[in-house]
Amino acid sequence: MVAEVRRSPTDKRWCENVTVRFRNDGGAAVRSGTVVFGTHIIGMLGTDWATIRSAQDLPAPIAAGAARTTAYRVCVDSWRVPLGMRVETRDVRAGHPS
Repeated sequence: MVAEVRRSPTDKRWCENVTVRFRNDGGAAVRSGTVVFGTHIIGMLGTDWATIRSAQDLPAPIAAGAARTTAYRVCVDSWRVPLGMRVETRDVRAGHPS
């Protein structure tokens, strides 16, 4: 269901703008769900120190065969990203509500 992900920086090193294009290839409309983000904390030398998971609402409804693009601001706690480090939201998946 996640067709494309684009990331861009924000004015805070612990946040990213993540634009996601969702495509519903199923035979029925998607009426609810969540988007789960895996945001990696990256050190100055490129070491991946941690992955923080967060979730936001899916932009529902998405009709069968349709696509929708939505922008999210994805942040982690500022204390997790000391000076010289950055975040990269590498993992994005869509799922059903828990």
